[in-house]
Amino acid sequence: MITGELKNKIDLIWNTFWNGGVTNTITIVEQLTYLIFIKDLDEIETNNERKAKRISSFNYKPVFSKEQQNFRWKNLKEMDVNERHAIFSNTVDGIFPFIRTLGKEKSLFSIYMRGATFGISKPVVLDQVMDQLEDIDMSDQDTKGDVYEYLLSQLEGGGTAGQFRTPRHIIKMMVEMLKPSLSDTICDPACGTAGFLVTAKQYIDKHNDVIELSSERNREHINQKMFSGMEFDATMLRIASMNLYLHGVEEPNIIDIDAVSTDNTVSEEYTMILANPPFKGTIDKSTISTSLKNMTNTSKTELLFLALMLRQLKTGGRCAVIVPDGVLFGSSKGHKSIRQEIIENNKLDVVISMPSGVFKPYAGVSTAILFFTKTGTGGTKNVWFYDMKADGKTLDDKRTLLVNEEIFNDYRQFFDLNEAEQKEQHEKFNIPDIIKRFENIEDETSRKRVEQSFLVPFKEIKENDWDLSINKYKEIVYEEVKYDAPKDIIADIKDIDKERADALKVLEELLG
Repeated sequence: MITGELKNKIDLIWNTFWNGGVTNTITIVEQLTYLIFIKDLDEIETNNERKAKRISSFNYKPVFSKEQQNFRWKNLKEMDVNERHAIFSNTVDGIFPFIRTLGKEKSLFSIYMRGATFGISKPVVLDQVMDQLEDIDMSDQDTKGDVYEYLLSQLEGGGTAGQFRTPRHIIKMMVEMLKPSLSDTICDPACGTAGFLVTAKQYIDKHNDVIELSSERNREHINQKMFSGMEFDATMLRIASMNLYLHGVEEPNIIDIDAVSTDNTVSEEYTMILANPPFKGTIDKSTISTSLKNMTNTSKTELLFLALMLRQLKTGGRCAVIVPDGVLFGSSKGHKSIRQEIIENNKLDVVISMPSGVFKPYAGVSTAILFFTKTGTGGTKNVWFYDMKADGKTLDDKRTLLVNEEIFNDYRQFFDLNEAEQKEQHEKFNIPDIIKRFENIEDETSRKRVEQSFLVPFKEIKENDWDLSINKYKEIVYEEVKYDAPKDIIADIKDIDKERADALKVLEELLG
């Protein structure tokens, strides 16, 4: 969430646009996104240049040619105001024609970027906005995500239909649990700004050496096939494409489509799905894909997306998806049928119940994360339930960090603490415990239902009409409270009354 100083800086930029005559909200968001993209391109180029000097085996394709050095942020910011504006405004040899040619010819990236146009008419406005952006450190992906979220919240209708940016630490946890590899094909059918896909790419970069990542076979896979997303909002298509491009995916496969509609025919295509689809939305039944209706006859988007994910996964493919709590226990035919499909006909692995404040201040809805594997032949034996009570931040609208920032950003540092410190931090931050227990899930068989995590057998879930709410299976231990006998309580009251009467008598004597 964006607060305090960072929010004030973005608001200042917003006011600069307004005062400069740029008042259309979508225009402001897009122009800021383009400028951030241009700034990031130069930062990535600079990092690659430095890396190439340090590591002889590191090869990269420069983004900017010798003739395009004036397009680099570091050089643009040093130019005369009017000279800089002319480079942005040039529709033939300027910076925007350059942006539109970054993706390979006929790639989806190049198609979406065709609509990228410069919309700041006054040189002084561009100058001020660039100076103000220079004052914001967006090298951290979380900060960049916060900025995007805040910008998107300004769009008319932003945050409707349950569409909210997923907190980055929740995304990281989901990715850490699925552990994507170079052989995976990963999709987010409701990708938004592509946060899940970017985090998966960062995980792969971190867990594979440079030589392996740079091989021709892997580069082709990463650039063309590994990452796919679905989105039907034109602004989101460009933002998601730019976000992936900046993280080393040269041809982002972001498809312009309504994922649950009849237009989407993708089936058995991916080995991994990571998503946070819209909550509480409904769509016209006539536009819903027949294959999804057959699995869950409903118009609720949160149920349709689960059916879609099962259809789009290859056999053996895995999914981690955020759902509203109602999906876990809803009593409608649609709710029950999709739960039964996942549990009985496939393999449900994990249900993580999250506290209701995770999406604040944008929504207070209670949510959960489902992890399941597509088998088509069943396989659910025991489902691991975890009751997440703390995610490292306060659960109010402020969402203030409760733990050390280093530990919050890298859960492994949690295990460097001593036992007493771990216990204290766990009360505020459950994610390290979730990941560790999931990695050693076979040890959970001895956990009792009174603890924070435990296993529930398939048979018991079936007997409970496929209900997946954790409270259905938790055991509540009532502590015995002992009270004094009534006659002793009465005697105590009489003693107190006597003391009060004696004190009152002393006061009356003093007053005389």
